[in-house]
Amino acid sequence: MVKDTVSASGERCPWCTSDPLYIDYHDREWGIPEKDERALFERLVLEGMQAGLSWLTILKKRAHMQDAFFGFDPERLARADESEIRAWLDDPGVIRHRGKLEAMVNNARHVVALDGEFVPLVWSVVDGTPRQNGFATPRSVPSETDASRAMAKLLKKAGFRFVGPTTCYAFMQSAGFVNDHLVSCPAFERCGTIAASWTL
Repeated sequence: MVKDTVSASGERCPWCTSDPLYIDYHDREWGIPEKDERALFERLVLEGMQAGLSWLTILKKRAHMQDAFFGFDPERLARADESEIRAWLDDPGVIRHRGKLEAMVNNARHVVALDGEFVPLVWSVVDGTPRQNGFATPRSVPSETDASRAMAKLLKKAGFRFVGPTTCYAFMQSAGFVNDHLVSCPAFERCGTIAASWTL
């Protein structure tokens, strides 16, 4: 059972359903700044996988995908071949979309090619500093921004696929490039406190 970390002083962001997977993701990951290369790559892959699907579908398949995709290790995924892609397409525990799977392998190869520069590349769009937004309503939260468009451009120039501005902004929200918890959500202050002492 996921521990309820919301105090009586506020409610979770309304996109967070009552599903324990959603609650855990909202409370323990979304909006917390991340700089580990493998973890960032996983978040980027998952956001690309989510296109056209519900996020809960991704969360329900996430543990299996972590196993199937070698812990989202870019170096191992970069060596994946057609036989592994065919095996994934037969695996109901992953997102069985050839384009998304091929993009994951392609993107892993480009992370490896960046030779340690993937993290500073993506964080450069916010100058390496998490941005603290202050949105009061879900309607106020954008689906893309100048920063996410800049990230999409940088990643596409580096050869990445399935990295449009909307996907990049969802990635930025997830990995704490921006704090888009609503100000009424207890996680807004919690993520802000973490970001205040965070360095790239």
